Amino acid sequence: MKNSSLSQIGVLLAAALVLSACAGPAVYQAKEPGGRIGYTDERLAPNRYRVTYSGSSSTRRETVEDFLLLRAAQVTLDSGFSYFVFDTRDTEAKTTYYSTFGGWPGWRGYGWYWHNWPFGPPFDEEESRPITRYEAYAEIIMLSDAQAKSEPRALSAHELVDRLGPRAAPTSPSP
Repeated sequence: MKNSSLSQIGVLLAAALVLSACAGPAVYQAKEPGGRIGYTDERLAPNRYRVTYSGSSSTRRETVEDFLLLRAAQVTLDSGFSYFVFDTRDTEAKTTYYSTFGGWPGWRGYGWYWHNWPFGPPFDEEESRPITRYEAYAEIIMLSDAQAKSEPRALSAHELVDRLGPRAAPTSPSP
């Protein structure tokens, strides 16, 4: 094997290790300071919160939206209410691209480029793939039982926690 082929294999193996460390089941947890995965909530008024959930690149959109619903229900119950409605709600896809290039960088009169030999074509053996992460956010308005009876869009926080809670059960290491 050529030396450049060995280095390309090394780069691909390192990338595979990094990406495999990111893969795994969706994690339902509070977002740590500076972290990228988890939920946040912020009280805006006595009966209004902003809630978010950010997933990893291996978390499906539906899971991100389910975890947002679950967190909204938990915040509602923690605030002493049983029902809520969404005032605003959206899910954003954030896509970045992971690219690999064969060869090594070089300089020509018009700029930097990658090549396998001094006068080779630019971007030899290029490969790019998209990596998409989803982030859902919502503002919720919590309702009293009387308000919920007259609001057809009202969601029962108890029912959502019962239905979605088991999907978000934290996994603990085996003893």
